[in-house]
Amino acid sequence: MKEPDEPGDRPRSIEAFRREREALNEIVLENAGLEMKRFFSLDTQAYREGALPARTKEMLGLVASLVLRCDDCILYHLIRCRETEVSDEELREAMTIGLVVGGSITIPHIRRAMSRWLEMRGGGDAAPDPAP
Repeated sequence: MKEPDEPGDRPRSIEAFRREREALNEIVLENAGLEMKRFFSLDTQAYREGALPARTKEMLGLVASLVLRCDDCILYHLIRCRETEVSDEELREAMTIGLVVGGSITIPHIRRAMSRWLEMRGGGDAAPDPAP
């Protein structure tokens, strides 16, 4: 399925997003020059454990993606935040930083991001856990 064009459109599944991203990355890397391959490698290396934990780096990537308003990037970093065990409260705080930095234009992206987060944790469109 495609990403939503109009309010109410159903976005593609998270698993379909993962498969498509992986397949497209393979195509790019098979046809990329050295510089592009190096950039992809740098991107991968930047999010590894280091002085900052990988989960913190994923939240930073999420905030940057919100500010840049890239839904594919937002979904990718949401998936990685889930995989690195970011809590609901940590996610809420990161999204708040994205809103403060990016302004109200990020709200539609935050809506979709929160819906996807709930989907990943099995909550569908249920409200998030209350803050402690």
